[in-house]
Amino acid sequence: MADRGRRPPGRVSSKERPSRPHSADIELLASVEADELRFDEPPETEVRFFGEPGHESASGSDRTNLPEKIEPGVTYRNVRVDYRLASRLAGPRAPTPRAGTPPRRTD
Repeated sequence: MADRGRRPPGRVSSKERPSRPHSADIELLASVEADELRFDEPPETEVRFFGEPGHESASGSDRTNLPEKIEPGVTYRNVRVDYRLASRLAGPRAPTPRAGTPPRRTD
């Protein structure tokens, strides 16, 4: 199929831009570039996080010349995708003291 002549927007960020978990235990950064990129059908992607005892995680991408919603058959040119995934293990939370209750001494 020929390029449909559509020009995608320049820089696009994920709808849910990732916020860095405080002191991430693991962080993955990846960048890919392509002179030309075409999809016969829209890609299906999914990111899921698992962890015990718990975790705080975030992921997302910044795209150049590649829209959030891909159109089949369109040739995208000079594409770049910067992807980031960060996660921090989160232990069990301590109970929150009730208002007006003095903190317990531990000595």
